[in-house]
Parts: sequence; structure tokens; C-alpha cells
Amino acid sequence: MAKASAIRESHGDRLFIAGIYTLLTVVLIIILLPLMYIVSSSFSSPQAVVSGRVWLFPVDFTLDGYTAVFRNPQIGTGYLNSVIYAVAGTTVNVVMTVMLAYPLARKTFYGRNVIMVLLIVTMIFEGGLIPYYLLVKNLHLLDTRWAMILPGALAVFQVIVARTFFQTTIPDELAEAAELDGCNDIRFILRIVLPLSKPIIAVMSLMYAVGHWNAYFDALIFLRSADLFPLQIVLRNILILNTIDPSMVSNVDVLLAQQGLKDLLKYSLIVVASLPVLIIYPFVQKYFVKGVMIGSLKG
Repeated sequence: MAKASAIRESHGDRLFIAGIYTLLTVVLIIILLPLMYIVSSSFSSPQAVVSGRVWLFPVDFTLDGYTAVFRNPQIGTGYLNSVIYAVAGTTVNVVMTVMLAYPLARKTFYGRNVIMVLLIVTMIFEGGLIPYYLLVKNLHLLDTRWAMILPGALAVFQVIVARTFFQTTIPDELAEAAELDGCNDIRFILRIVLPLSKPIIAVMSLMYAVGHWNAYFDALIFLRSADLFPLQIVLRNILILNTIDPSMVSNVDVLLAQQGLKDLLKYSLIVVASLPVLIIYPFVQKYFVKGVMIGSLKG
């Protein structure tokens, strides 16, 4: 009983925890309400969206927005391209990051401190947009799928996090024991390092994949062919370039109908574009939290 009373929370602790829960609840509501509004609007009629009758739940339930989205052939092409860029780009990113981060984590790798300094310098100083464009152009990557994959094949921040993870999770004694058993470096990485590194690989994969899925600017400056556009460029073309000019429509009812369809299409596109990331995240959440915490313990 004495031990139980000793660890019992004080009144101040209970107030502090209650305040934390209250603050998190308010933040959750602030984040959740716009999401619920977007989803509800995507399932509501155009008239309900324009008139402002939609708040938390759909009004005059309809699938017209999603029907219009999937009838557009550009949406299917953009979806396919984004999947290709996300899968291929994430694979290249993770392989390159592991190949660089693991040697930098080993004390027997000479010159690793110099390489780390050079990597950090690239985070601080950049050549700018014009040299970046000229480099991609001189490599003959313009208007190709590789322009969405190779220029961003490595992120220095991810290398630093992965290196820290390897330093804290894969001890040098384990590598030495494997070497004594006749295991070479490549086999050690494939058989021991990678199975023990599932958390950090999941973290890197998720971050890289989200970056590729939301890629917009590189596609805007590097791609010209419509059949190579990712989903984000397709959404831009539909939502921004097809804006309705009120001066071109004399009938107010027609203008409201067109505006309603435009808003309905906008909300449906947002849901369709966000759905893959929302589906993937729950499967890597446990690895995500563990990988981020371990990779941030020390540098």
C-alpha cells in the first residue's frame, strides 16, 4: 500500500495531464474538421456545396464528383505515373541511402568524417534553380521519367538519420563476429543489417514515397509530355487552368451549376489524391515511430 501511494499522481500532475489531453483534443478537432468537410463535400450535390449547406456530413449524397474524376483519362494516366515515380523513386532512394549511411556508421571506414562534412555542406549551400535545370538538361533527362527519380535520388537528412540508426542498433562487435565466421560485407548487410533495420527502412520509405507522390515542382519544370505528368500536375491543370470566368457566362444559374461542379470535382480530386498515403501509413506506423526515435538518439 505504501508503494502504491508513493507512485500515486499528485493533484498538479493530474491537472497537467488533463491540460495536455485537452490541448491534443483541440488540435485533433482543428485538423479533423477540415478533413471531414472535404470528404463530406466530395459526396454532396453541387448545389449543396455552393450554397454552403455542407458542414460535417454529406448533403444530398451523390457520387457525381468521383464519376467525373474517373471518367477523365488524364486522372488514370497521372495516377499510374505517380505510382511509377513513387515505387521506382523510393526504391532508388532507400538503396542509395543505405549504401551511403551504413559505411558512414562504421568506425573502420576511413574518411567518413570528411564525407559527412561534405554532405552537410550540401544541405546549407545550393547551386540554385538554373544550375539544377542545366544539370538535368545536360544529362539528357528532360521530359523523361528519370527526371523525376535521379535528381532527388539521395536526401542528406535521411542519410544522417539512417547513419545514427546503424550506429545505435548495429554494434561493431556484431560485424566483427560475422567477419570471423567468414561473412563478407555484402552478405552481412543483406542477412543481418537489413533485417534489423526494418524500422528505419520503413521510415525512409514512407518519407520518400510521400515526397514522390506529392512531387510537383520538378515535374513542372522538367516534363513536357502529358503522358508523363504525375497526378499533382494533372490536378493543377484541372483545378487552376480550367477556372471559370464569370464574364463569359451570362446565365447566373448556369454559372452556379458550373461553379458547383468545379468545387465538387476539386474536393473529389483531393480525396482521391490523398487516399493512397492514408492507406499506406497505418501499415508502417509502428516502424515509423520506432525508427524516428532510435534515429534521433544521438548523432
